[in-house]
Parts: sequence; C-alpha cells; structure tokens
Amino acid sequence: MDNPNYITDLRKHKHLNIEERMLIQIRFKEGFSPYSIAKELGRAKNTILNEIRRGTVPQIKQQKTIKLYLADVGKAIYERNRQNCRRKNQRLICNAFITFVCEKVLKDHWSLDACYGYAINNKLFLRTEMVCTKTLYNYVDTGLLRVKKLDLPVKVRLNTKLKRTRAHKIKLGRSISERPAYIEDRKEFGHWEIDTVIGSKSKGDEALLTLVERTTRHIITLKISGKGSSSVTEGLSLLKSEYGDRFSRVFKTITSDNGLEFSELSKLEETGETKVYFAHPYTSCERGTNERHNGLLRRFIPKSKRIDSYSFDEIAFVSDWCNTLPRKILGYKTPEELFEIQLDQIYSA
Repeated sequence: MDNPNYITDLRKHKHLNIEERMLIQIRFKEGFSPYSIAKELGRAKNTILNEIRRGTVPQIKQQKTIKLYLADVGKAIYERNRQNCRRKNQRLICNAFITFVCEKVLKDHWSLDACYGYAINNKLFLRTEMVCTKTLYNYVDTGLLRVKKLDLPVKVRLNTKLKRTRAHKIKLGRSISERPAYIEDRKEFGHWEIDTVIGSKSKGDEALLTLVERTTRHIITLKISGKGSSSVTEGLSLLKSEYGDRFSRVFKTITSDNGLEFSELSKLEETGETKVYFAHPYTSCERGTNERHNGLLRRFIPKSKRIDSYSFDEIAFVSDWCNTLPRKILGYKTPEELFEIQLDQIYSA
C-alpha cells in the first residue's frame, strides 16, 4: 500500500538540507553553473550563490591553492549562524527599567505607558535598556513582572452597562451643540468639564466637585457639603474667590451634565464672562475628559464609601496624584506642568 504522506516534490521556502548541499558540491565540482544547480533543485539562484559563498574554502591540491565548495563546511557555517538569529529575551537586559516600572505601578499607581513615556522623555535609560509598552503588557500577561493584572484597573475593567433610551430628559440650559466648534480642538486653554462624585447614597454624606480643564487635563477636586445645587454653588464661590478677577480668563466655559445639582450653574453667566453649556441628557461621552478623571479618583475613593470619611489632605493627595501623572496624550508631560505654564501667562499679562 502506498504511503499517502509521501511526495516527490521538494518543499519550497525551507532551508537547504545536507542532501541538497551534497548535490551542490557534486554539481559545482563538475562545472555546473549556479543557475543550473538552482534549476535542478527548484531553488532560487541567490540561494545557491549564497550557499556556495558560505561553504567555499581554500584547499591545497598538487601544491596549488584552489577554492572548493564543501557541503559539511556549508552545513557547519549555517548551524553556527542559526545560533545568533534567534530573538533575544530582553527581560534580563532591561532589568533596571523593569524594576523602575514595577515601583511606579505598585507604589505610585502609574500606568505602564506612563512609565515608558516618562523614562523616554527624561532619558532615564538607554533605548536598548528598555522595552515598549506592548511588551510590558505581554510581560504582565505571561507573569514576568511583579505587576499583576489586578494592579492595572483599566485592564480588568469590563463594560457591563446596557444602553437605554429614556423618554423624560432634563434640560437645564444652553445645549452643548451651541458651544463653539473650536473648543473641540483643545488648543485654547480655559474650557472645563464639571461633575460630582458621591460616596455612599446615604443622607448627610459629603460629595466631591470635580472640574477638569480640557487642554491640560488638570483636575480641581473640591470637597463640598452635599450633592445639592446649593453645595455646588458654594464650591464654585470658593473658586471664584481664589482666582478673583482672573476667574473668567481661567474658566472661559464650563460644560456640565443635566444633573439637578447643576440647576444653578447658569448663574455664573450673570456675574462674569464664563459661559455654561449642558451636554445632551444621558450622553456622558460628551464630557469624556471629566468621566475619565472621575475613574482615576475611584481608584482611591471607591463607591459606597462615605466621602466624609476622607480628610481634606487625603482628597488633596488624590488630586495631586492625578495632576502629576505623565500622560501620553500630553507628550508624557504632567497636567500640573502645563497648567502652571498657562497660569503664568494669565497672571503675567
């Protein structure tokens, strides 16, 4: 019975074997051209030329030095070269960089990409001593780092929310569709997104008022007495007193959702030049910058835990952490650096 797996055709796109090298040796000795040998073996002409070049060695014959191709020499050189062509594991070479990344992620809660970008911008390591962000995530997946998936909150987060269309939608003021289009470019400083963060749903608990500047991603986090509109107004009054006459230059526009706690937000327009806009109901993606930063706050302030259990210093620490975290979208600069530059320009004008 014939073997069904037996074929007489040579396999293409494979390295030369010892039988093919022996045939090259014989044919080359007989005076065949590399093209003729390649045609007989069903190989590319350059493959035969390269093999002959590698395996040709000087030989003394009748007191004369001649060059001959030897199959065993070609095979030995091929195997030696193969030892150097495999991919080298960068894990040990980049040990110092890996240690830096693990410390930043585990102690300072940085992202892997923030570690990579910060190290490049500040030239902490040579490029040959580093691996890219994708490789760092691969190391996490394969268990080569002390950092685990649970240490990377975004990596393990799942979107379990269902989209719902609601009939009754609240509108508190000027729609975001009326906001100037140039604000979307994020090139001009002074355009903010506002929201509140609550802890437990029990009565009497405090809340956080968060404002994020769209260009620099700088976040201001204020602890307010509650989630009501009067508490929000009180928090904004503190900001106005802090920035004084320059408030309208720092806060050119503020974009909010349609929560009842912002029902008095439009009053800012009555006392200054700040413009207020409201996103479409149940469309949090229109305030994505603020929502993203609220997610960063949740790493330290989980849901269901009362806000009044956190001191002002603890809230300030979380806010400072957000503002000193290098961001890829900012060229791995920090929001604090860029915000201070903008303030200096306003105060020096």
